Amino acid sequence: MELGLVGLGRMGGNMRERLRRAGHTVVGYDRNPDVSDVASLKELVGRLSAPRAVWVMVPAGEPTRATVQELGELLDEGDIVIDGGNSRFTDDRAHADILAAQGIGYVDCGVSGGIWGLDVGYGLMAGGDKQHVEHLMPIFDALRPEGPRDEGFVHAGGVGAGHYAKMVHNGIEYGLMQAYGEGYELLAASGVVEDIHGTLKAWSRGTVVRSWLLDLLVRALEQDPALAEIEGYVEDSGEGRWTVEESIRNSVPAPVITAALFARFESRQDDSPAMKAVAALRNQFGGHAVKAAEAGPTSGAGDTRS
Repeated sequence: MELGLVGLGRMGGNMRERLRRAGHTVVGYDRNPDVSDVASLKELVGRLSAPRAVWVMVPAGEPTRATVQELGELLDEGDIVIDGGNSRFTDDRAHADILAAQGIGYVDCGVSGGIWGLDVGYGLMAGGDKQHVEHLMPIFDALRPEGPRDEGFVHAGGVGAGHYAKMVHNGIEYGLMQAYGEGYELLAASGVVEDIHGTLKAWSRGTVVRSWLLDLLVRALEQDPALAEIEGYVEDSGEGRWTVEESIRNSVPAPVITAALFARFESRQDDSPAMKAVAALRNQFGGHAVKAAEAGPTSGAGDTRS
């Protein structure tokens, strides 16, 4: 199958490669000419056969809106646009309406997998009309992990459902990472446990708290045993905030996710071992940037950063 892919950053570039390995033809466009296959969106559209499918992987908000609008002017009736970025679910209806006026289909797709997706596949949550999703299944099947489809892909509902599912997924992720970070800090501060890395690694098989995130924390500690090279400063992508806003709108108590979000706010004021662990986890699974630590003592664990 042919696919246009707009945005060839950390995830988009790897998605292009995974699709090509599966035998699909992918034409990629990026503002960086060093990684782009074509010089413009117009050239990308011209390289594809009708009915065309174009997957957008650019930052949420205005960059995505501008890209969708431009594609609406370039594509033809029967083509499909997929927004695989981290757009807010409320934006999807507006994007779908813009394209529908030209007879162009729209699918929103939450994508999870970070920098590891190239080799292990991506978790996919799609929203949109059934006919559009079914048309794109060869692409979804190539991107998702090997194994049963329903363990790596879901057609979550109509337009907006894919991004809503991904929003809640990321909210849960906030809570899980915060719990691991706080557990790490308590182990480090106790003075009782001498082998912190070994303790966490021993949890990776047979215990109820085993997970891929735990494996990544163990990996981060193998690379930097005291997390001395990372400052406990953690950004939020927006989806955690949206999850909390939705919990308020729907009167659904979400104290763990809310506390995890607020802890990230706190991390920007005070350095802490717990937030070092969360920062390390985000870097491990998604390649997100971390801030280098400055010289001076840390709080809690009693170690000294170099």
